[in-house]
Amino acid sequence: MDNEANAAEWVRRDEAVIWHGFTQMSTFGTNAPIIVERAEGRELIDVDGRRYLDAVSSIWMMTLGHRVPELDDAVRDQLDRIAHSTMLGHGNVATIEFAEALAPRLPVDDAHLLFASDGAAAVEQALKIAFQFWVNQGVTDRTTFLAFGGAYHGDTVGSISLGAGGFGTDLFDPLRFEVLRAPGFDDPACVEVACKLIAAHHERLAAVIVEPLVQGAAGIHVRPAHEFAALEAACRAHDVLLICDEVAVGFGRTGTLFASDRCGIRPDLMTVGKGITGGYLPMSATAASRRVFDAFLGADLGPATLYHGHSYAGNALAAAVARRHLQLLDEWNVLANVEARAAELDRALGDAVAPLPQVREVRQQGLMVGVELDPPREGMRWGRKVSAACVEQGVLIRPLGDVVVAVPMLTTTPDDVERIVGTIAGAITLAAR
Repeated sequence: MDNEANAAEWVRRDEAVIWHGFTQMSTFGTNAPIIVERAEGRELIDVDGRRYLDAVSSIWMMTLGHRVPELDDAVRDQLDRIAHSTMLGHGNVATIEFAEALAPRLPVDDAHLLFASDGAAAVEQALKIAFQFWVNQGVTDRTTFLAFGGAYHGDTVGSISLGAGGFGTDLFDPLRFEVLRAPGFDDPACVEVACKLIAAHHERLAAVIVEPLVQGAAGIHVRPAHEFAALEAACRAHDVLLICDEVAVGFGRTGTLFASDRCGIRPDLMTVGKGITGGYLPMSATAASRRVFDAFLGADLGPATLYHGHSYAGNALAAAVARRHLQLLDEWNVLANVEARAAELDRALGDAVAPLPQVREVRQQGLMVGVELDPPREGMRWGRKVSAACVEQGVLIRPLGDVVVAVPMLTTTPDDVERIVGTIAGAITLAAR
């Protein structure tokens, strides 16, 4: 690293060559971006040596922390073997071993895994698989998908079609395909309505896609776990595939390894990503049940083949660290920590944040929190101001409009909980002045 450059110089260099996602680059430099140089545990350290508690887990990726020695060792050990080899018609030991470890833990019957690099790509794979599943059986009119209001499934053209809009996606409406749309999780009747839509339109439905338990990008909207059994039952009754998008909620975020586990459902297709490698390397996967997988078996290079694959799919380095990460979740009893810290977080938010007059609602599931603010008029950008104030105090969170989102790591401590809640409460009070 250039030790002579300060943060302002790094921002200038950044602006000269990088285009940041979800960012207006004309204002990038004036919005006090953090330029990270290194990290330790649950903290990021910028080029000026300032520390920030990573309370969004680097956009929900990190699970155990930064620079975890056991995960570092897994990457180094794999580097002595091979970094990458193609999975198109061939295999590698690291990815086979990881798939063998993960598949039995997925709530998918006899799961087979198709790997990719990002969650949106995993969703895109699920769409293509669900569509071709029916075509391979001679059914050509199952071309429609049912999704929920408030849904977010990624940024590819297929995934934004499933999504409910927002994040500037309206611009791309001419490229999006139409879907059946049930209400979002903010409507208590959303699952009931979805079940009625399945019954009415099942003959043209290829699949239903849902973020089980929590709609994260919608601002942490949560439905009770028991409601989702009816959705699965409706899919089974009308022979419609069920896709669970667990890119955000998987790998312990909600308190169980997968949100589908807490909901007691077993989808036909499931997408996972984000925390799959503990945040170390890009990896995602689409898991298919035996029934779905078998529909693609046939003659070599025949029409039943899934003609789809990614260059970096099944990357050996990512697979090696993902396998060690899965082991550490058990060895460290991480899920028990999530449940304990979630309870503390609930109490602390109830005491210090929910009673504030500037707060409309606090929503939480596991270590996923959305604090919806109640500004007195539109356009005040309280979400941005509260988040900026938190960052100034050394706690990195992120706004979704006027919802302040905190998604701390699974290894969060009681002190971290106190720090996060206290900082958010103080920042909300400050923004209201």
